[in-house]
Amino acid sequence: MIYPKDFENKIGFTMIRHYLMEKCETQMGAELVNKMSFSADRKYLLKELGKVDELRKIISSGESLPQFSYYDVAGWLAETRSPGSFLSSEQLYKTLLTFATMASLHDYFSYDDSRCKNLCAYFREIPLFPELEREIARCIDKEGNVKDSASPELYEIRRSIESLSRSMHKIMRRVLDSSISQGVIEKDTTPVLREGRMVIPVAASHKRQITGIVHDTSATGKTVFIEPSEVVEAGNRLRELQKEEEAEIIAILTALTDILRAEYENIKQGCALLSSYDFIKAKALFAIETGGEMPFIEVKPELDWYHAVHPGLLLALRQQGREVVAMNLRLNEENRILIISGPNAGGKSVALKTVGAVQYMMQCGVLPTLYSNSHMGLFTNIFIDIGDEQSMENDLSTYSSHLANMKFFLQNANPQTLVLADEMGSGTEPQIGAALAQSILARLGASGCYGVITTHYQNLKIFAENEEGFVNGAMLYDRQHLRPTFILSVGEPGSSFALEIARNIGLPLEVIQSAKDIVGSEYVDSERFILDIQRDKRYWKNKRLEIKEKENRLNKLLEDYEAKADELKNQRTTILKEARQEAREILKGANTQIERSIHEIRKSQAEKEKSKAVRRELEDYKRSLENEIISEDVPDALKPLKHTSRKKKREGKEKDAEAKPTGTLSVGDYVTIENGGVVGTIMAIQGQKAEVAFGNLRTKIDLSKLRSSLKKPQSPKSGTSLSSQNTAEEVSRERQLKFKNEIDVRGFRADEALQAITYFLDDALQFNARRVRILHGTGHGILRTLIRQQLKSNPNVQNFADEDVRFGGAGITVVDLA
Repeated sequence: MIYPKDFENKIGFTMIRHYLMEKCETQMGAELVNKMSFSADRKYLLKELGKVDELRKIISSGESLPQFSYYDVAGWLAETRSPGSFLSSEQLYKTLLTFATMASLHDYFSYDDSRCKNLCAYFREIPLFPELEREIARCIDKEGNVKDSASPELYEIRRSIESLSRSMHKIMRRVLDSSISQGVIEKDTTPVLREGRMVIPVAASHKRQITGIVHDTSATGKTVFIEPSEVVEAGNRLRELQKEEEAEIIAILTALTDILRAEYENIKQGCALLSSYDFIKAKALFAIETGGEMPFIEVKPELDWYHAVHPGLLLALRQQGREVVAMNLRLNEENRILIISGPNAGGKSVALKTVGAVQYMMQCGVLPTLYSNSHMGLFTNIFIDIGDEQSMENDLSTYSSHLANMKFFLQNANPQTLVLADEMGSGTEPQIGAALAQSILARLGASGCYGVITTHYQNLKIFAENEEGFVNGAMLYDRQHLRPTFILSVGEPGSSFALEIARNIGLPLEVIQSAKDIVGSEYVDSERFILDIQRDKRYWKNKRLEIKEKENRLNKLLEDYEAKADELKNQRTTILKEARQEAREILKGANTQIERSIHEIRKSQAEKEKSKAVRRELEDYKRSLENEIISEDVPDALKPLKHTSRKKKREGKEKDAEAKPTGTLSVGDYVTIENGGVVGTIMAIQGQKAEVAFGNLRTKIDLSKLRSSLKKPQSPKSGTSLSSQNTAEEVSRERQLKFKNEIDVRGFRADEALQAITYFLDDALQFNARRVRILHGTGHGILRTLIRQQLKSNPNVQNFADEDVRFGGAGITVVDLA
């Protein structure tokens, strides 16, 4: 129930209806706006608000909507229910457009879309009339005229009219030419129509010189309009054909109307849905313009609002280039009735109207102007008492009308009621008015209703502070600039600032001082005490917020540290796992190196028992390393094998260089090239370079690239003749001549490919090859990745990259050696 009858005027909702009607494209949509009413049915409101919110989001996204051309076809058919009545050809064409709109709307919302489930469910039921569309389109053209092909009879009649009209024009042309040659009429004279007959305008003085029938005379009487006798018979026949055409058109229109009339109920349903679409679209556009959003709709009464504004005030201030001050409000079972106090013109009445308008909007199916995280409960009753309601007819004064409203409130208020009262208790002697207002508030509080009350009375502020279910609110005031801020602060009472406002207006100071003396210093100071209490409350509230914020930050830091600790623990486990895997791979490579060494021993025809002993020793070493890898921590023996970054390697090299100067290597020492497998002997040292003999091959290498070796280089068997040494030199030269700066490892297993590339790079270094190419193919990129990992760890590799796309691209790696 809404009270009083002019409730909408009091809260400014009439203006909202007006805005909505302007957004409608059709009269039928505007009529629905006019019929819009208050409801407390949550299920109905969820559907209505859901449809509006879905269409609002579609429009806001920029998505195009179906073409909308809608006319009141159902209303036209209702007017042509009597037999023989029919729709005009223009109305039938508009009916065709309406049917096309129904089909377009049906197709648009026929799919299942979570974004607009309410709209889809609603407009999926719109009826379609494809056969009627085809029949109307067959008979009516886009100009709203009946087509020649609408019926065979109409086609023949119009052909006859066209043929007869051509004949009449020829005859008329002959008559005109003859009359012009005789000087009866002017040369530029043309035939005109009068009463459906083709006539010639002739000067009254020459009317007897043309044989025919006079059909009309000009207003001055100087011109007569004569139908020549030669075309009278043809003209009569033309009139007959035109009558036949008219009768045939009526027959066609009547037949089409009869077909439509048979579908009247379905057409009426479709038109109603189109009207609803126009209505919903108008509400969606209004929500976009005013910032309306879909809140949470609660079953029980509740007001938990964020950034609520009165839409009428919002639009009015926007036209003036000003912004409205939004309001936050929370009323629940603990605090049901808000007592707002504050200065005059401070926004108390606006806040009251905003509460009424926003709540009423939502319960009328219009998206309320607040944020979507707001919670809105449902009320079965909304009562308001605001403004001057004195009535000479009913012999009511302003105060009497307020009391009448209070009586109605007390009789009908319940827990499902929202009461809005402006300046409760005003209009009479202040002490009695304040006492009555407090008594009425106590009764309203006992009824369990919700409410927003504005007042200047001090006793009501104290009452709200101490009474259960009540809470104070203040419209804040800028004391420095002596102007209202229009901000509502819930939880503390406000001051009227009467003396401050009087001083700002310019009232004489002696008058203000006299007023202070009359009311007494205690009363005047009470306002200041209230302000001091408010200031202290705000201070301690801010302090609590600061402490809470710091606690939250500390908790966040603690959570971050714990998360990082867990992450480090996981990283440690991952690193250990990777280290073990890398160690296994190194062992695998070492095994390959061992096999190579054994192979070289065999080639040098070493003793069989000695080879077996070497193999057993290497196997024992391998098993000891594997046993150490099984342990949880990485053993010291494997630490040199762990993967390190290039930066760490460089740092390690620098430390090694500092710890072990180049002078530690001397002529005669056995050495290998860094990461190489062939053992050589230093033959001479010149500065930072050494001449190293690898068998019968000698080369100069940087001392920093050499590593001391306990192994001895392979040597020819004792008793080898000079011819054998010459043969070895020839073999070495032959290997150098046959060496190619390219190796193809496509089809190799990973370990085979890596071993082959190791030998290939050793040979490249021995033969001073600066750039080589490794063909590995593309495939899944696994072999390419492993090869590049090995190249990255080889200090003799200066750089590597993909080959030019013209010569193989990513399937070939080009390596630059140091």
